[in-house]
Amino acid sequence: MQKAYFNSPIGVLEICGDESGVCELNFVREFICTEVTDANLKLCLSELESYFKGELKTFKARLNIGGTAFQRCIYENLQKIAYGQRVTYARLAAMAGRPKAFRAAGSANAKNRIPVIVPCHRVVASNGLGGYSGGKGLATKIWLLEHEAKYKD
Repeated sequence: MQKAYFNSPIGVLEICGDESGVCELNFVREFICTEVTDANLKLCLSELESYFKGELKTFKARLNIGGTAFQRCIYENLQKIAYGQRVTYARLAAMAGRPKAFRAAGSANAKNRIPVIVPCHRVVASNGLGGYSGGKGLATKIWLLEHEAKYKD
């Protein structure tokens, strides 16, 4: 597995990938200068740079999404939520074909190992923003939502 680091407006991101694709994006404290040889990781870094500039709406880097079958279904549906849009946990569950499983959809969303790229921040509670476990928590979710709203077509 190879790791790459990216200084973003929401903190330092550690991107982990293997021959199957990006498998993790972690919020870390320290930027580590690394030589990135993997073409897909290089693409991912370039796409993150474009995303944070407001130029990229959809990531193309190959992903290696783990999890249970239900979690993978949730992650696939997260990627269908358009840039700058928001859906509720109930809507996400319905998109996955399990309309009553909104709590399970929320739990799967919270376990997303590739935040930002698999846009779990676009899912909100029916009565507010809900939570966010990455970076600085809710402040990071708000930043991402406001960023996308600013650059939305």
